Amino acid sequence: MTSPGVHLREITDDNREAVRALRVRHRQKQFVASVSLSLKQAAKMPDASPWYRAVYRGDEPVGFVMLSWKPPSGPYRGRHFIWRLLIDKRYQGHGIGREVLTLIADLVRADGATELLTSYEPGDGEPWPFYRKFGFEPTGDIDDGEIVLRLPLPPAPSAT
Repeated sequence: MTSPGVHLREITDDNREAVRALRVRHRQKQFVASVSLSLKQAAKMPDASPWYRAVYRGDEPVGFVMLSWKPPSGPYRGRHFIWRLLIDKRYQGHGIGREVLTLIADLVRADGATELLTSYEPGDGEPWPFYRKFGFEPTGDIDDGEIVLRLPLPPAPSAT
């Protein structure tokens, strides 16, 4: 079942505090940093080309996503990498995470990408089953102890 009206919005002074208040379940905290920490990391690491948005369902902020958008250097130079994906604990299990991945995949495909990367820290309750179900596959690479995943992005079918 899909959630009505899942979309991405820029984080502004009007919604920043509501987005920063979003939280994952207690057992997920080891896998997903807070929105506040994510925004601090983005500010400290401009070379990583951070691109982030609030996830909304209707008019309600329900999550946060941050990518490294084709950074000019580093291991992901010129590629799209999901740096952070957080769905608030109150909204998990409703298909929002899948919808966000679909939105992101469409955005990066429109930017010319043939793949979307992410990584996760292995452990009890890890997000690998979620990513696997969506179509991600391990690349064989490990980055700072995290397993790197790849989602192949075939070209969108042309509307002919």
